[in-house]
Amino acid sequence: MSDTRPNPVVKRGGDIDYEAVGAAEGMSKGVLVSDADGAPNFAIRRFVLDAGASVPKHTNEVEHEQHVLSGRYVVGIEDEEHEVEAGDSIFIPAGVVHWYRNESDEEGAFLCAVPNGDDTIQVVDDE
Repeated sequence: MSDTRPNPVVKRGGDIDYEAVGAAEGMSKGVLVSDADGAPNFAIRRFVLDAGASVPKHTNEVEHEQHVLSGRYVVGIEDEEHEVEAGDSIFIPAGVVHWYRNESDEEGAFLCAVPNGDDTIQVVDDE
């Protein structure tokens, strides 16, 4: 019988490439672990939200779990806004409208875990 387990992977923080997030000026994303690394089920990404930046209302086709690493910012989920800070965790079910706003003078950063596979992001009109 052959061993079909994925190979373990260790990636150093300095080796992660960050890119701007399309509809979110002032937000960047680095993929820490994903199916490209052989992870069969989930991806972990690190997002940075610059001071003064905001992300428009949107939905994702997949659920995501987040853990705030640094900073303090607002996460809007449906009709409520939540001020979050380092150590807080968030669960956003698939299809739920949410957004981000960093009103502070410091960047915020969070980890985000999502299932592997396609994810359609749809920006929601405020009208």
